[in-house]
Amino acid sequence: MNDLVDFARLVDALRPWLGNLVVVGGWAHRLYCFHPRAQLLPYKPIGTKDADIAMSATPPSLGDLAAALKAADFQEELAGEYTPPVAQYRLAGQDAGFYVEFLAPLRGDGLTRSGATDATVAWGGVTAQRLRYVDLLLVSPWNVRLDESIGFPLPEPAELLLVNPVSFIAQKLLIQTKRPPDKLPQDVLYIHDTLELFGRDLDGLRAEWIERVRPHVAQRTVMQIDRSRRRMFADVTDVIRRAVRIPQDRTLSPGRLRAACEYALDTVFGME
Repeated sequence: MNDLVDFARLVDALRPWLGNLVVVGGWAHRLYCFHPRAQLLPYKPIGTKDADIAMSATPPSLGDLAAALKAADFQEELAGEYTPPVAQYRLAGQDAGFYVEFLAPLRGDGLTRSGATDATVAWGGVTAQRLRYVDLLLVSPWNVRLDESIGFPLPEPAELLLVNPVSFIAQKLLIQTKRPPDKLPQDVLYIHDTLELFGRDLDGLRAEWIERVRPHVAQRTVMQIDRSRRRMFADVTDVIRRAVRIPQDRTLSPGRLRAACEYALDTVFGME
């Protein structure tokens, strides 16, 4: 598949920095199926054109990421009024195809000392967007190995850091009130499919939450996660009905999706 080829090109370009970067968003979800703790499912993971790469708020000296991306034929596209501008790095000749964005945590009130919006930051020649809860995505990342045997034409295998699935789901729950309405059904499907992918290891995910993730999350945020999961899956909603219509390779029942998510989220995040 071309997108695996494109992603492999990105991985190879960023190889010197893979230990400092965490794959988040849709590509993290897509790569979960290659993790040893995942189970084989009879449908394809949700596709996405953009790869989101998170870096810490104070990363080590990263070197020239921009030069490495340019050498791999990724072209920088700038937009917006922020300084530095928001950036996407798109493969040349793919105006509507694969691209990468970099993310960094947004801390405090989101303003600089001068009162300007602290929306972006430049590191290693690339621009990262500062977003709320990216710090959660950086907690206790998992590893996955990519190589040619699973469809990634890399000159040598690569070890990637992925957002762990507990943080992935928690962040999806936390951002719901800020998401555009058209994004909500896909978020619901991401939550359902991630829980199903690790459905045989829900107790393991709960241990991940209690032992590794929750100690790094403020208590008010823990309570917000709990409220959000209860609100999202208390009833069959129009968002859930739209979510089950997204996949073309399977049939989902709104009631079954709601009940499955309610049960699994209570198992993983339920208050003690």
